[in-house]
Amino acid sequence: MVTARGELDLTTMGPLTHALEGARSGCGRLFLIVDLREVTFTDGSILRPLREAWDDCRTRQGWVRVVHRSRGIDLVLLSGGLLGRFPAYASAQDAWRGTPTAARGAARAPTSTRTVGGESR
Repeated sequence: MVTARGELDLTTMGPLTHALEGARSGCGRLFLIVDLREVTFTDGSILRPLREAWDDCRTRQGWVRVVHRSRGIDLVLLSGGLLGRFPAYASAQDAWRGTPTAARGAARAPTSTRTVGGESR
């Protein structure tokens, strides 16, 4: 299991990238849980290390699962085309069992029906 905290961007991704690489050292089947519950912000810089971990684990008949509760992380994964690979898991136990969090609708429809002019439909 790899855990990250705080803000993840291009300048702070080094430790997470190294932890993901280190967790994949050795040989054999690999099951990797990435716990992002304490991440307060992330941008697209998280996509490449997650994609590389996914590719490596899948090649070894394993998997990578991401634990988080953040719509922001869902949106980053969605924009990077990885939301289908990395659905949210509420806990490490849920990730291990393969029980994703119920769909939260990362890209929900707007709740307002106001038009640009201000009138309601």
